[in-house]
Amino acid sequence: MNWRYEQTALALCTLAFTGTMVARLVVSPLVPEITTQFGVTNGTVGLALSGMWLTYALAQFPSGVLGDRYGERRVILTAVGATAIASVLLAASPSMLAFGLFAAVLGVGAGLHYSVATTFLTRQFDDTGRAIGVHVAGGPLAGLAAPPAAALVGSRYGWRAGVLLGAAVAVPVFALFAWRVRPTEPLRPDQPMGERFAFGPLAELLSRPEILYTTALATMGAFTWQATASFLPTFLEVGTGLSSALSALLFSAYFLVHGGTQPVTGSISDRIGRDATAMVTMSAGVVGYGALVATATLDLGLPVTVAGVGLVGLAMSWGAPVQSRFMDLLSDAERGAGFGLVRTAYMVTGASGSVVVGAVSDAAGWPVAFGLLACVMALGLATLSANRLFGLGY
Repeated sequence: MNWRYEQTALALCTLAFTGTMVARLVVSPLVPEITTQFGVTNGTVGLALSGMWLTYALAQFPSGVLGDRYGERRVILTAVGATAIASVLLAASPSMLAFGLFAAVLGVGAGLHYSVATTFLTRQFDDTGRAIGVHVAGGPLAGLAAPPAAALVGSRYGWRAGVLLGAAVAVPVFALFAWRVRPTEPLRPDQPMGERFAFGPLAELLSRPEILYTTALATMGAFTWQATASFLPTFLEVGTGLSSALSALLFSAYFLVHGGTQPVTGSISDRIGRDATAMVTMSAGVVGYGALVATATLDLGLPVTVAGVGLVGLAMSWGAPVQSRFMDLLSDAERGAGFGLVRTAYMVTGASGSVVVGAVSDAAGWPVAFGLLACVMALGLATLSANRLFGLGY
C-alpha cells in the first residue's frame, strides 16, 4: 500500500495530540516533590492542575474560530509550540503562584490543538470515524508512557526535569509537523472575529436537538472519563485491596486498551453507525464498572478485576463514535468553531466527574462511587436505546 499524504497528516496530528497530552500528564506523578519544593498542600497543587484542565477546556472553542481565520496548520503549530514554551516556564517556576499561572498557560496552549486538528482531519478523510479514532488514541498513548517516565526522571534528577519531558516531546513534534504538513487555507479569513463570538448563533447551534442530544452523550462520557483517570488507581488499591504496584500496572493496562480500541471503534462506527458503536462502548462501561464494584464488595478475585479494567478501557473509547457524530451533524463551514464550541461545553461540564466521584467516595465509599459511574454509563445506553427504538430522530 502506498503511503499517502493524508496518512502523514493523521500520524503527525496524533503525535501532536500526544505531545500536548504528555506535557499535562507528567505533572501528576511529581506532585509530592512539588509540594515539598514550595511548602504547599496537595490541595494547592490540585487547584493549579484543575485550573490547567479548565483553561484547556475553555480553549477548545476559540481554537476553532482561530482555525477558520488563520488555517488549521498555523493553529496546530501554535498549540505545540506554546506547549513546549509553557512546559519550560512551568519547570522554571520560582513560586507556587507562578506554577499555577504557567499551568493555566499550558492548558490554553495545549487546548488549541484538538478541535482544530479534528476539523483538519475531517477534511482529509471520508472515513472520519477511523481518522478520529486514531487521532484521539494519542491521548491514551501519552497516558501510558508519560507518568512512569516522569516519575523515573523526577526521582533521579528532580521534578523540574520531569516536567521538562513535555518540552522534550513537543519540540521535535513541532519540527516534524512544520516540515511535513502542507499549509492550509483558512475558511473564513475576512470575517470579523467579533461575529464568531456573537451569542445568538452560538446559542442556536447548541440548542439544535441533535447537537443537544449528542452533547449530553459526550458529557456523560467525559464525566466518566475524568473520574476514571483521576481515581481508578486509588479505587484498585483502596477499594479492592491490590498493591500500589499492581494498581499502577492495571492503570497502564487501562490506557493501553483505551488507546488500542479508539481506532477500532471509530472504524466500526463508519460501517455500522455512530449510535450502534456508542451503544457497544456504553454497554462495556455498565459491565466493566459493575464488575469492579462487585470485586470490591464480594472479593471476586484478580481475574474479574482485570476483565473489569479491560471493559472500562473499551468503554472510554466512546469518543471516536460520539465525536464523529458531531462532525456528521455540522456543516463544513460550522465544523471548526462548532466542534470547538460543543467540546468546550461537554468538557467543562464533564470535568465535574472528579469532584463528584471524589465526594461520593468520601461519603459512602469506593464501591458506591464507582457504582455511580456504572449508572452514568447505563443512562447513556438507555438514551441511545430510546432514540433507536422509538425513532426519536436525534
